[in-house]
Amino acid sequence: MTTPILYESHMHTPLCKHARGEPEEYAAVAEQRGLKGIIVTCHNPDNDGWSPGVRMSVDEFDEYVEIVERARQAWKGRVDVRLGLESDYAPGMEPWLEELHSKADLHHVLGSVHPHIKDYKERYLGDDMFEYQKTYFEHLAMAAETGLFDTLSHPDLVKNVSPDDWDVQRLLEHIGACLDRIAAAGIAMELNTSGANKLIPEMNPGREILEEIQKRGIPIVLGADAHQPERVADAFGPALDLLADIGFTHVSIFLSRERHDIEIGAARRSLRE
Repeated sequence: MTTPILYESHMHTPLCKHARGEPEEYAAVAEQRGLKGIIVTCHNPDNDGWSPGVRMSVDEFDEYVEIVERARQAWKGRVDVRLGLESDYAPGMEPWLEELHSKADLHHVLGSVHPHIKDYKERYLGDDMFEYQKTYFEHLAMAAETGLFDTLSHPDLVKNVSPDDWDVQRLLEHIGACLDRIAAAGIAMELNTSGANKLIPEMNPGREILEEIQKRGIPIVLGADAHQPERVADAFGPALDLLADIGFTHVSIFLSRERHDIEIGAARRSLRE
């Protein structure tokens, strides 16, 4: 039997109000699919009323840490359960996020710009969708430059806000300039398999942007963005095949906020479909 080496690096808990299943249930699916571990990365609490309907409250953060620890103990020796966080980013959030990330022993911190939520739209969406898309990628670059995050999650999510207005070729020069900044910051980016289930049915990011990421040597972390246990490691096999076809040789995981690289062929062989 092949030794498990991969982790699910993006998954949620019911505390975010739009996921189901406890971390123990996610760990059970991880074991079935040949993963070494899971990193629970539920949506961060915010201290300033940012989209409260899709995240835990500040008062629930200790409970979050406790339920992940409960799962870690329950699955010890079978599936490695680690504590992480998916933290929303917009300019001005840096002081709170720095404080929040110091409150627990986090293993992987995703930086997310969520352009589809009401609060973000109210602050940044005008009459020009092209400019809104550019703003989104600018904010990804700014997030990388804060040093607060290990990985930028689902990094073309804006394409699903208005699919009819998405033209990646028109944006590619701007995206490339933002990717140059992300590469200089030394941060990883995510290939999020849940994109295949969205309005534009392809992983986040799509192939064109992945090719630009590969050219710049930016590391890639796999995540299924699982909001229910059965989606743990969903489409990891096709995702690894896509990365290999583009020219990536490794995928990465983060443990104790340190990046570890895994050869794609070994990762692919370790999975149980």
